[in-house]
Amino acid sequence: MLEAFFGRDPAYDGVFVTGVRTTGIFCRPTCVAKKPRRENLSFFGDAKEALDAGYRPCLRCRPLEAVGASPEWLQPLIEAVEADPARRWSDEELRSRGLSPERVRRWFKAHHGMTFQAYHRARRLGSALGHVRGGRPVGRAAFEAGYDSLSGFQEAFRQYFGASPTGLEAATIVRVDRVATPMGLMLAAATDESLVMLEFVDRRMLSTQVRRLRGRLGAVFVPDTNDVIRSADRALEAYFRGDPTPFDLPVRLLGTPFQLEVWEALREVPYGETRSYAHLARRVGRPAAVRAVGHANGMNALAIVVPCHRVVGADGRLVGYGGGLWRKQRLLDLERGAWIATAGSPRAARPLLRA
Repeated sequence: MLEAFFGRDPAYDGVFVTGVRTTGIFCRPTCVAKKPRRENLSFFGDAKEALDAGYRPCLRCRPLEAVGASPEWLQPLIEAVEADPARRWSDEELRSRGLSPERVRRWFKAHHGMTFQAYHRARRLGSALGHVRGGRPVGRAAFEAGYDSLSGFQEAFRQYFGASPTGLEAATIVRVDRVATPMGLMLAAATDESLVMLEFVDRRMLSTQVRRLRGRLGAVFVPDTNDVIRSADRALEAYFRGDPTPFDLPVRLLGTPFQLEVWEALREVPYGETRSYAHLARRVGRPAAVRAVGHANGMNALAIVVPCHRVVGADGRLVGYGGGLWRKQRLLDLERGAWIATAGSPRAARPLLRA
């Protein structure tokens, strides 16, 4: 925990919080405030423990909010972008809204991997691609996306997507958005019909999953949201409140016939229960294929919705989870009623970590 705290390791956001005795404040591991002396630190399994111990939440890293949630100061800008994707935003306009362009840029780099201007440009191009695929002429799509000239639009489009607008008329558009949860940011990806990916953003296999889905769907991924992603966000909120049946979502599983069999078997594992890899192998009629079942489990692209966290070793020990074993433990604790997340802040009956 000391190493994670002083290294500001984002993989531990949601695992513990750190109290500073000299200030009475508790922080996330990623807090950018000046680090105190080691002897002045206390560690807690969650925010409730820190509050019960008399610490107050840090105003910089906001440990009571869901990990990765858009901060209050940024929310009006995000809503304005969604209301009018074609609008161009200059630094002067941001300042007129009381926003520091540098602060906005840092937040988007940290949470989207790109600057606000790059995010907004990708958002506009994705919207334009949707118009082209809907049958609108390229010129009209360029105008509606806020471009002054067709040549400028086509060049920007080519640079971002690697092809012209007409060259992608038949491509599947996959909208991609961040979803904040008490256990960390997740990346949700969906067509307008179904959810195709839901992964924790710090999963090492994430880029592999994106490439695999892009190839299987013949898709282009654009930063955007839609009704399917919004439904997934609401379902996750319900799940982390302890609802055992929130995932009545349209999903599309993309894999080999064997992988599809394994994933369907996973969806049959009851809430709050676990099964072994050997059990799943028998369930799909391949009792000797335990390793293959484990590999298929690891290739699941719909975390929580297809509950691969409910699969354990033959002796009941936790093994193999792309989102990290600590998340696997917490998800199982949640489903067994030992851990409930409310208003973005976890409450633990039995904390995972103590110090």
